[in-house]
Amino acid sequence: MRDFAGKNVLILGGSQGIGAAIVRRFSAAGASVAFTYAGSHDAADAIAAETGAKAIQANSADRQALIATVAERGALDVLVVNAGTLVLGNPLDLDADDIDRMIDVNIRAPYHAAVEAARRMNDDGRIIVIGSVNGDRMPFAGGAAYAMTKAALQGMVRGLARDFGDRGITVNSIQPGPTDSDMNPAEGPMAAMMHGFMAIKRHARGDEIAELAAYLAGPHGAMITGSMQTIDGGFGA
Repeated sequence: MRDFAGKNVLILGGSQGIGAAIVRRFSAAGASVAFTYAGSHDAADAIAAETGAKAIQANSADRQALIATVAERGALDVLVVNAGTLVLGNPLDLDADDIDRMIDVNIRAPYHAAVEAARRMNDDGRIIVIGSVNGDRMPFAGGAAYAMTKAALQGMVRGLARDFGDRGITVNSIQPGPTDSDMNPAEGPMAAMMHGFMAIKRHARGDEIAELAAYLAGPHGAMITGSMQTIDGGFGA
């Protein structure tokens, strides 16, 4: 399985959960992989040692640092923007600074990273952002701001797909539903409620999301662009 041999791949947010699964998938397929992490040094070191990928500490909320990190990787073949944050709760009680930071990480960072990558990206490159099914559906209270950030990615993806399409660069969003991670464990306190909305009543695995990313990044994904690829077990059906 060397379908990405020699490809230059950068994954923003790759030390844990879905991001770590994507690092493993592209590394196993022969790509030259680098990934960023914010504060989880031990997890980043472990993934780097396991896969041979390069770990880069970078704060996605810091626009200039993020742009510099993308630029330093040169002509990318694949950019995956997985870094994100989640703030839930009564909007009347939530800290406004926490909401603004979520906007920085979940909306501004993907936009600036994608634009910077496209400046020197190879033709027929791939830009993939990890959104959420909550961009389409928010079935419980407390998620308005988070859903807003994920819905914003949909407009960004559609627009950038047109901006970069003349170079064969595709831009897509993967929209997972409940996925097993430290943030949303399969056996966590909200699992039963989430499974109640789903046709397939379990959390997805990170490797299942990673396989979809690999499909979009590979030759079969050449004509898929400006799309929202939902992988949610029927959460939004």
